[in-house]
Amino acid sequence: MTPRVAASIGDRLLDRALATAVARAGAPGRIRFTERQLYYEMCRVLRPSHAVPRRLPLTPAPPVRYERFEEALRRHGAVPGLLAPAPAPASADDFREPSAPSPPSAPDLYDYGLPRLLICQSRQVARMLLANDVHLDAACPVFAADDLPLDPRLVTGLGRVDGATVHVLHDASVDGIALTGRVRDVVPGVRVSSMGLVPRHATALHLISPRGPAQVLAQGPGPLTLPAALGPRERDWLADGRFAEVESVSPARLLRTVLRLVRGPRTPGHSVWTGLRELRTAGFMTWPTNRPGDTRTQGDQPATRNPVQG
Repeated sequence: MTPRVAASIGDRLLDRALATAVARAGAPGRIRFTERQLYYEMCRVLRPSHAVPRRLPLTPAPPVRYERFEEALRRHGAVPGLLAPAPAPASADDFREPSAPSPPSAPDLYDYGLPRLLICQSRQVARMLLANDVHLDAACPVFAADDLPLDPRLVTGLGRVDGATVHVLHDASVDGIALTGRVRDVVPGVRVSSMGLVPRHATALHLISPRGPAQVLAQGPGPLTLPAALGPRERDWLADGRFAEVESVSPARLLRTVLRLVRGPRTPGHSVWTGLRELRTAGFMTWPTNRPGDTRTQGDQPATRNPVQG
């Protein structure tokens, strides 16, 4: 087999894997996703490590280089649901003095309390969550870490609500885990909760884990000090240069997890069974019916004693 034939066969395999990844990334319900999420979905097609039982810790290396994925993406053409790349951050030459916060269109917009807020390490992840209306479904503003420090009016709104929480969504990396401490410094007095990822999440979910240069973990106070809750294996995993990005989580799982954690515990929904339980405790003839010719509504009638409850 000549090198040209082998390369052609490899390209066809990647093209098929990409087509499968495109269908999976947007399911169910035409989810919007980023380019890196599509890359990791393609990696799961080529190496389905997510099918391995979760009790076996595993963080496999990417089965294909990102450059090969980009080549397959150019051959594939337009991808429905794929978000455009985020604009490049402004360079030092484009720096301007920050202006004062612009007044809101509704003057009393910042007079209300803000119970929760989400900060993402990756701007692309923040854009993906916004594109899928997470900020509307969870009633939670979504920002990127690049937006820090927050508008002082937002911090004031958080302070008006008892138990207000700033959730932090970050990569399983040294810089990502340290982001939670940075956020605590900019919202003093407000509860800050790390939503993950951490190495134990990556190993349990069998996330694709590239390898970077070895990391020197800080032992004392500092910008890269890691929380004490990390176990020795997790610290060794990070020190070895391993990391897992939030975008390596499948788009559907990421949306479900963010909504569940940001919303908090949900009250049980009403069903036939809950209705029957309520009737069982209500008693017989708790609400009397109107007599013929009586024009009063139920709310106008005098309260009657529950015969079951005495």
